[in-house]
Amino acid sequence: MFILGSGSPRRKELLAQIGVVPDDIRAPDIDEDPRPGELPRPYCRRIAREKVLAVVADEADVVLCADTTVALGRRILGKPANAEEAAGFLRALSGRRHRVITAVAVRQGARIWEKDVVSTVRMKSISDEERAAYLATDDWRGKAGGYGIQGPAGVLVPWISGSFTGIVGLPLAETANLLRAAGQPVMRALA
Repeated sequence: MFILGSGSPRRKELLAQIGVVPDDIRAPDIDEDPRPGELPRPYCRRIAREKVLAVVADEADVVLCADTTVALGRRILGKPANAEEAAGFLRALSGRRHRVITAVAVRQGARIWEKDVVSTVRMKSISDEERAAYLATDDWRGKAGGYGIQGPAGVLVPWISGSFTGIVGLPLAETANLLRAAGQPVMRALA
C-alpha cells in the first residue's frame, strides 16, 4: 500500500503527474515549530523525517511525507496565521531573492530514504495594490511564505533557479527516485 502522509492537494496532484496515486492519505499531526536557532534547511529535513515517522503504517507500506519551507536568509517563513502575517511576508520578500526548500522522506518499515531540494526564487518589487489584490484571492492560505507560485502569485515571480515542482511542494524528479528506491512503481499509468 502507498500512503501519502500529507493533506496537501498540491502534493497529490503532483504525484498524479508521475502516475502515482495514493491508496490512502494520512496527514500526520506533529509540532512544526522551529527550534530556537534552527536553520531553514535542517529544520525542513527534520520536519519531513518527523512526519514520515509519525504516520502509522504496516511494515510493507510505503509512506511519503514532505515539508516545504521558505527561507529569507536564516529566517523561516512558515504558513501565515492570517492576512496580516501574509502581508508582512510579502513585504519582506518584495524585490528580493529567497530560497524554497522542500524535503521529502519515504519510509518502508524501518528504512527511510530522504532528499531535500533547494531552489532560489526572485520576487519582483510588489506594490501595495498588488499585495492587496493577491491577499484578496486568499491563495496565500496554507502556503509557506504566504504565496503559491502555481497560482495568482506566479505574476509576482519573474525568475527561479531550481525545481519548479519543488517550489510548489514536491520535487518530482527526486521524489520519483526515492519512490523507486522503496520499490514503489512510478510512471506506471503513463506508459
